[in-house]
Amino acid sequence: MTSQPEQRSQVARRAVLGTALSGAAAAALPGTARAQELTGTVPPDAGGGRRPWKLRDTMTTDSAWSTFLRGQDLLWTRLPTRWYEGPFLGDGLLGSMIYREPDANQVRFTVQHGRVQDHRPEFGSGWGTCRLPVGHLTLEPAGTITAVDWRLSLWNAELTGTVTTTAGRLTLSALIHDEVLAVRVRATGGERAVWTFHPEEAISPRKIQEAPPADYTPNPPWTTKTAADGTEQVLQPLTGAQTATAYRRDGDELLLSVGHSAPSTTAAEADSLRNLRRAGSYGTLRRRHIRWWHAFYKKSFVSFPDQRLQSFHWIQLYKVASASRAGGPVMATCGPWLEPTPWPAVWWNLNVQLEYWLIHGSNHLELDALATTLRQNQEQLIANVPTAYRADSSGVGRSSDMFANRGVGRPGSGTEVGNLTWALHNVWLSYRHSMDKALLRDTLFPVLRRAVNYYLHFLTPGSDGKLHLPSTLSPEYPVVPPQDTNYDLALIRWACQTLIESAELLGIDDDLAPRWREVPAKLTPYPVDDNGFMIGAETPYARSHRHYSHLLMVYPLYLVNWDQPESRDLITKSVEHWHALTGAHRGYSYTGAASMYAMTGDGDTAIGYLRKFFDTSTRYPCQANTHYTEAGPVIETPLSASQSLHDMFCQSWGGVIRVFPAVPTTWSDVTLHDFRTQGAFLVSAVRKKGATRFIRIKSLAGEPLKLRHGLTGTLTVLLDDGTPARTRDLGGGTLAIDLPKGREVLVHSGSRPDLVIAPVTVGEPGPAWGLP
Repeated sequence: MTSQPEQRSQVARRAVLGTALSGAAAAALPGTARAQELTGTVPPDAGGGRRPWKLRDTMTTDSAWSTFLRGQDLLWTRLPTRWYEGPFLGDGLLGSMIYREPDANQVRFTVQHGRVQDHRPEFGSGWGTCRLPVGHLTLEPAGTITAVDWRLSLWNAELTGTVTTTAGRLTLSALIHDEVLAVRVRATGGERAVWTFHPEEAISPRKIQEAPPADYTPNPPWTTKTAADGTEQVLQPLTGAQTATAYRRDGDELLLSVGHSAPSTTAAEADSLRNLRRAGSYGTLRRRHIRWWHAFYKKSFVSFPDQRLQSFHWIQLYKVASASRAGGPVMATCGPWLEPTPWPAVWWNLNVQLEYWLIHGSNHLELDALATTLRQNQEQLIANVPTAYRADSSGVGRSSDMFANRGVGRPGSGTEVGNLTWALHNVWLSYRHSMDKALLRDTLFPVLRRAVNYYLHFLTPGSDGKLHLPSTLSPEYPVVPPQDTNYDLALIRWACQTLIESAELLGIDDDLAPRWREVPAKLTPYPVDDNGFMIGAETPYARSHRHYSHLLMVYPLYLVNWDQPESRDLITKSVEHWHALTGAHRGYSYTGAASMYAMTGDGDTAIGYLRKFFDTSTRYPCQANTHYTEAGPVIETPLSASQSLHDMFCQSWGGVIRVFPAVPTTWSDVTLHDFRTQGAFLVSAVRKKGATRFIRIKSLAGEPLKLRHGLTGTLTVLLDDGTPARTRDLGGGTLAIDLPKGREVLVHSGSRPDLVIAPVTVGEPGPAWGLP
């Protein structure tokens, strides 16, 4: 007789397995899971007993991590002269870049902060709600600088090294933690360390491109004061706000902090002083600092044989953690490192989306400021749509401040409409990688519901019986389609599908559900011509275009994908034609193409496109410190390049985890560990001599697991206690595996391999980043 707990277990198992199969296949299943075992895998009653297994992770000690990451560090033997050549520090709020003071024998440490902005929306995001500069420090040696020897340690997130001059030597170290820039400089020989803080005018960095708007009034000048404990302060009054910079010297050490308050015009002053008091000394702050960073890196691991790209990837993880933290300001196009730029704001039509993709696979959802920004500013998103639609709609325009303050135009006026919906796809990715129902309930569902409602007001039936959308702009193509822009059609389809699924998961009987089902069924097909996807109706892709806004249905939405044989020709000619028209392509044009080819399984073409981003003969390549610039800093492109690498190593769209789906043939060895996928799984896998040796998956949420493993021969599929897992063959090299929450499964073929997680041997040596 079956016990009640066992009966419940069998029912639950059948429920999980049923959702892993297609509807027809699930309906045909026998009444017990026992009859569903996959021929070619170890059955549950074979093997003569349990053989427990466990990974041997060589990356568990601080020593192992320190040694590995030291090989990824940036190095300088020449003094950098531009921001995109030098070291950079940050804690998600305060940021500093280090390079030579222009036309001076000094070293500049920039001082910028992600929350420091203007608060005058009447002047637009370029001027009225833009990021504002704070200032910079200069280190002024006695002698002429003749050499530097610097290392930016990723493991410690700390700059260390020396400045040699004709008078002696300065030995420095610097870090940023808890909104405090801490620098320690020791002088030897005839050298001395002289510091000067230079406040900068509180005016938009966009002044390099254009004059201020009419009626623009400059912000008041800063004032200075000395606090009772000797701390120096610079106070910058703003309309309805204040920025305060506090700094103090104590022997060899200098500590500096920036506060910004709004709507208070006085609180920043106290905040900056409090930050310094809390920091204590360089050593005290450093102990807290390295604890945070050491825990950060240990959340996931990846190693592959291309030294230059491997180092690049780890620098991007350092960069994104330096630039963003959940609950903090969403990244502007420059992150926290403000420099002269035409784009001193948050850009919503590609930039912000690409900035955050790599946090998912790398298992760093604690950096997701985009999701928290949308949750915290729902009232502003409502206020962004025209008054007539605020009862049920939300949106955001092309660029805004960190509070998403930017109106969105009406469909029919040739404006961008879908940017909020695309940003919500990032929130959906965070939900899918965490399976956090609170994120689904409190942010994704309510905001996406309103974003779709805005579209629904303007969809109208045509003479063909299909629903059509009046003219909207495909970012940033120079011709506006008269109707049916592919950018918006793809987002509408994805959003309606997601709302239906979300309502079911949340148990919500929504009155709009019938409309969400009707719209995709009646929506006009994507406009297509002989060259593939068009920009929109009557608007072919006929001019070189840096964005891939017309291809969102392919990537990153995967609505049209390589698992659909009937779509493969359309995908291929669309991507080929996009890149055939050259001239306007930029760095993210190459990273986007790399990810699209990774979807097709073509790792060699994918890496070929990705390498174009690093080709210094192209017009806009990756720079010496891995940052990127066009007319100013544009942080999203290098971060998206790391996502392209992720797409070569592991993909999880469409409910299927694909391990090593598009690894370049020259990369025979790859190690992944705790790579996070949709469904909240942690994947570890090792590839040696061009073949996958084993895959280990841990379930954090108990979601259905479908695995495209890439293994050949008879498979062994074992749970963490050594018992065989229950599996089903879904065809196409895909297994459904019954994996409860909190459990792990090991998949391999042949005899059991060594289950070792370790760095791979470098096969393609390359120079360090920086100026080595």
